[in-house]
Amino acid sequence: MRHFLLSLFLLSTTSVLLSQKKPLQALDVFQLEYASDPQISPDGRMVVYKRNGFDIMKDKAKGSLWILNTDGSDHHKLTASETNESAPRWSPDGSRIAFSRSTGEGSEIYMYWMQHGTMARVSQLENSPSSLAWSPDGKWLAFSMKVDAKPPVIVKAPKKPKGAKWADTPRITDRLKHEADGAGYIKPGFRHIFVIPAEGGSPRQITSGDWNHSGKLSWSPDGKELYFSANRVEDWEYRFRNSEVYKVNVVTGEIKGLTDRNGPDLYPIVSPNGKKVAYLGSEDKIQAYQLRKLWLMDIDGNNVRSISDELDRSISNPVWDAEGKGLYVTYDDRGNTKIAHISLSGNVTKLADNLGGTSLGRPYAGGSFSVNAKGDFVYTMSTPAHPAELAYFNRKQKNPRKITDLNGDLLPFRELGEVEEVWYRSSVDGRDIQGWIVKPPGYDSGKKYPLLIENHGGPILNYGDRFTAEIQLYAAAGYLVFYPNPRGSTSYGEAFGNLLYNNYPGEDYNDVMDGVDHLLKKGLIDEDHLYVTGGSAGGIMTAWIIGKTNRFKAAVVAKPVMNWISKTLVTDNYYGYANSRYPGQPWENFEGYWKFSPISLVGNVETPTMVMVGMNDLRTPPSEAKQLYHALKLRKIETVLVEIPGASHGIARRPSQLITKVAHTLAWFEKYRDPEE
Repeated sequence: MRHFLLSLFLLSTTSVLLSQKKPLQALDVFQLEYASDPQISPDGRMVVYKRNGFDIMKDKAKGSLWILNTDGSDHHKLTASETNESAPRWSPDGSRIAFSRSTGEGSEIYMYWMQHGTMARVSQLENSPSSLAWSPDGKWLAFSMKVDAKPPVIVKAPKKPKGAKWADTPRITDRLKHEADGAGYIKPGFRHIFVIPAEGGSPRQITSGDWNHSGKLSWSPDGKELYFSANRVEDWEYRFRNSEVYKVNVVTGEIKGLTDRNGPDLYPIVSPNGKKVAYLGSEDKIQAYQLRKLWLMDIDGNNVRSISDELDRSISNPVWDAEGKGLYVTYDDRGNTKIAHISLSGNVTKLADNLGGTSLGRPYAGGSFSVNAKGDFVYTMSTPAHPAELAYFNRKQKNPRKITDLNGDLLPFRELGEVEEVWYRSSVDGRDIQGWIVKPPGYDSGKKYPLLIENHGGPILNYGDRFTAEIQLYAAAGYLVFYPNPRGSTSYGEAFGNLLYNNYPGEDYNDVMDGVDHLLKKGLIDEDHLYVTGGSAGGIMTAWIIGKTNRFKAAVVAKPVMNWISKTLVTDNYYGYANSRYPGQPWENFEGYWKFSPISLVGNVETPTMVMVGMNDLRTPPSEAKQLYHALKLRKIETVLVEIPGASHGIARRPSQLITKVAHTLAWFEKYRDPEE
């Protein structure tokens, strides 16, 4: 009787708590967790994965390895360490797990023995390893690692007096690619492939030369060769879109090229019988968007053919099935990421939806999966209701089942905004355009809500029906949020994604505004209370919108490009815009670059505008944001500049920065909302 009363009390208490749900709160961001990089054991019984969260005291991401059975039972931490761990990889016989762990001087390779529950470091490396790959016999691990080089020296400085404190010597570079957003200055050196005994020992470098060798590594079944992609061509710096598939003899270091065309050929993976190689790639057409196709060739590089021509989507993450009759792959379709099987004849069978959930801020694509010899697989599954959890797919049952509940301590006690898919016609050419709306918690169908548009970045990317903390926080503040995939977005085929070629921004503006009019016709929003924001390409679109129309009460333009002429030659990827974005270089096509620069429309802007940028942004430098802010100040338009210290282009990478971004956006919009709303 006592147990019955206790159960009744707990059930009653839980019901009361669930009935008192609150909307998502800003500090909840620190409590969110998600799964990534799941690896199913060879026998299909267990999964090891990286469990990601945030440290509220240090304001940064943290991650450690956890393991569980594929039925969801016996879920526990793999090791007792509190340092960051990643990239777990099962040995071929399932007896060991190799992984990477952070140390005070970078990362090292560690080994965990399943039978004994013990762990040891097996490497002592110059730099951090990546792309761990077991040899078929389990005796070796291959990986790639940067090998440092000395920077160029132009003059030899005179010897300074003993104890003198002179200024630092100049930093000199002669490389095309010398900096990267989020990393800053790139130290000289090249990535090479190494092998190391799985029991520990000295790493042995097996590639050489002034080229970078990185990405997926695939062993031949006999363990004698490794297949990889690199750009080992003459003038490789300027042929930056190119890469080829190679193989290297693990003993002699002899390298042989297997592909030879102008374009990216990458992610090689050898078939189980060692007779074929599958890889991803495309012929470079130098345009805005090109599909990544799945290709096959004989082990010697002959008989090349594509097997994904019938699927008008970019292919990712190919994995051979055990019989060598086809490959498991992923692709984005209409804002949702799929896992599928492609036979060698090109027949596509979709197996699972909703791969993703590893981008907590905004609803971008992402995620990963792994499959065993039986065809069972585990993957990161996300819906609008939760970030990435692990889901298990049994090939016999063919019914994916969620096996983790990492946010069960938080999200059941929060009322999230309901996400609804919307479709509408473009007024430009009648194309079908997809978007999503997020309704405020406690939505009242008899009420019209203020509209907040969130424009996605890229622009060659896509939003989808995935969890998003930022948009849920906007909805929690009482806005109906609209996030569309206008022309130029991926997951709708090559033609749709390429509509912005030499035409950006262009009719994607019309696609966004057509969505606003669609929501107005449905009676969902208040026409007098429209607000717009977006970051990166979304910031470009937001700046373009307020230069084209005064329908919005306020705007937040985050990390934009305002002037393609000034931006193109100062960004970290300055070499990649000419011809794929606009014809020629800026000095060859001044009028064209200016035509598509939002700053050209700044004389039309009447909308109160907040401008936001990370102070360490190398992709859309702060000078771009300042051009908009300064122009609006000179025109006496209401504006404010928000600069985020320490932030790169990933302006909301740290939890507090995500909270800051959302809070400032909402504060600016609230300033222009009527008091009675």
